[in-house]
Amino acid sequence: MADDPDEIAVTVVDERLAEEAAPLVEQLVAERVATQLTAQDPTLWGQDAESEAAIRLAWTTLHETSRPLLAEIDALRAELRGEGIDRVVLAGMGGSSLAPEVITSTAGVPLVVLDTTDPGQVDDALAGDLSRTVLVVSSKSGSTVETDSHRRIFEKAFSANGIDAASRIVVVTDPGSPLDTLSTEAGYRKVFRADPNVGGRYSALTAFGLVPAGLAGADVAALLDEAAAAARLLSVDGKENPALVLASVLGAAHARGAEKVVLADTGSGIAGFGDWAEQLIAESTGKNGTGLLPVVVESPDAPGFADAGDDATAVAIGPPDASSRLATEGSLGGLILLWEYATAISGRLLAINPFDQPDVEAAKQAARALLDAPTADAGEPSLVDGPVEVYGELPAGAGTLADALRAFAAGAPESGYISVQAYLDRLADASAVVLRPELARRTGRQVTFGWGPRFLHSTGQYHKGGHQNGVFLQLTGAVEKDLEVPERPYTLGTLQRAQALGDGQVLAERGRPVLRLHLTDRIAGLAHVARALEGLER
Repeated sequence: MADDPDEIAVTVVDERLAEEAAPLVEQLVAERVATQLTAQDPTLWGQDAESEAAIRLAWTTLHETSRPLLAEIDALRAELRGEGIDRVVLAGMGGSSLAPEVITSTAGVPLVVLDTTDPGQVDDALAGDLSRTVLVVSSKSGSTVETDSHRRIFEKAFSANGIDAASRIVVVTDPGSPLDTLSTEAGYRKVFRADPNVGGRYSALTAFGLVPAGLAGADVAALLDEAAAAARLLSVDGKENPALVLASVLGAAHARGAEKVVLADTGSGIAGFGDWAEQLIAESTGKNGTGLLPVVVESPDAPGFADAGDDATAVAIGPPDASSRLATEGSLGGLILLWEYATAISGRLLAINPFDQPDVEAAKQAARALLDAPTADAGEPSLVDGPVEVYGELPAGAGTLADALRAFAAGAPESGYISVQAYLDRLADASAVVLRPELARRTGRQVTFGWGPRFLHSTGQYHKGGHQNGVFLQLTGAVEKDLEVPERPYTLGTLQRAQALGDGQVLAERGRPVLRLHLTDRIAGLAHVARALEGLER
C-alpha cells in the first residue's frame, strides 16, 4: 500500500492471482524487461512489432524530455490571461482529450472538452463567452475529422463575433502533419509540435496532455515530478517493480479466462482515471482475437465489480476494496506511467503489438463512405415504440422495445459483454449512463458504456480486434439544431449519423449483433428505454 501520495503501489488482494502471477514476475525480471523497456528496446514484442515499436517508445522518458514545454506553456498562459482570455476549449479525440480531461478534473480547473460530433454539445460550447475563449486544437495525425470540424466551426464563430480567429487558436500536432502546415499558413497563435515517437494513447505527458491542461491552470510541472518519482521504481528489474506485478497479474488472469478488467475508483482522489485507462488498455491489447477489455464502473458497489465472475478481474483505482482482486495506488502522474508500463508489458505476455491499432480505420472508412452519400437511407425501423425507433434483426413476434431488448441481451454469450454506444450529447443526455448498471444488473453480463464517437478512438479497436463475444447497443438521437461545417459538404449531425451507421456496419460485417435505438425525442426516449429495461431479468 502507498503511504506517501507520491509513491505508487500495486496490491494483489487475491491470493490465487498472486500465486499464479509470481512465475511471470520472475520471468520478466530474468528477461530484464523493465530496463529494456526504459531503454526503448523495440525487440521486446517480437519481429513483427519491431518496426512500429521503434517509433513508439519515447513515452518512457517524457518526465524528462517534456520539461522544456513548461516554460512555453506558462508564458502563453500569462499572455492569454493578460488579454482577458481565461476560457480554454479543447478540440481533440482519444488521447488528445482523455488525458487533459483527467488532469484538469483532478486539479479542479475548468476545461471545455469537445470530443464529440453532437451538434447540441458543440453548440453549447459555442454559447460560452467567445471574447474570453482560446481554442486548443489537438490532433496527432493532423487530419482527425471531428477535430478539423471543430476548428472550422470555431474559426467561423470567432470571425462572426469580430474576433481575430488566428489569435485565438493554439495547435498541438506532430511535426509536418497537415495541421502543422495549415496552422503555419493561417498564422495561428502558437503551434506546439509533439514528440512523433509517442502514440496517442501514451501521450498524456507530451504536449497533447500538458498544453491544454497547463493553459487551463493545472500544475503540469507537478505531474511530471510525480511521473519522475514513479519512473525510478518502474525501470528496475526486480520483483517489487509495480508494473511487472500489475502486468503479470493481468496476464495470469487472462490466461485462465479473465479477459475483462473492471475498474472502480475506491477513493483515489483522481477524477475519471478509468476513462483514460480504458483507451490505453483496450486499444493497446484488443487485437488478433485476444486482449483485455476494460469495463469502467461507477463505484465498487456497482454491478460488474463486486460480483465480477471468472471472466473478469476487479481492479481498484485507489486503496484495496473488499471486492477488489487488485489495487493500484499513487499520484496521477505516477499512475499514468505505471499503467503505461504495465500495458506495454502485458502486450508482451499476450504476444501482441501494444502500439498499433489495425482495426480502427475500418469504422472511419465506412463513415467516410456514408458521408460521400449523405442521403443514404438507413432503412425502415424494425419497430417503433413511442419515441424510440428500433433498427436491427428481431425475432418473430417482437412487438415492443422491451421485446427487442430482451432478445438482444439474450444474444450475449455467458462470458461475453454488452457494449452501450451513445451517439448523443454527453452533457444534455447524461442520463444515458444509467443504462450501463441497469443492463449489468439485469443480465449478469459485463457492460461497457461509451460516448460516440469518442469510444471509436479507444474501445473501438477492441470491439473489432479483441475477443469476438460482444453485442452492441447503439443509441442515436434526433437533431434539433444542426451545425454546418464550414467548407465541408456535411453538417455535424450528418457526420455523427455516418459514424454511428458506419461502425454498426463494420461490426455487423464481422458477425457481431448490433441493435440501434433511435430516439425521436431524446429526453422521452431515454426514459422509455430505461423503463423497457425493467422487463429484463437475469
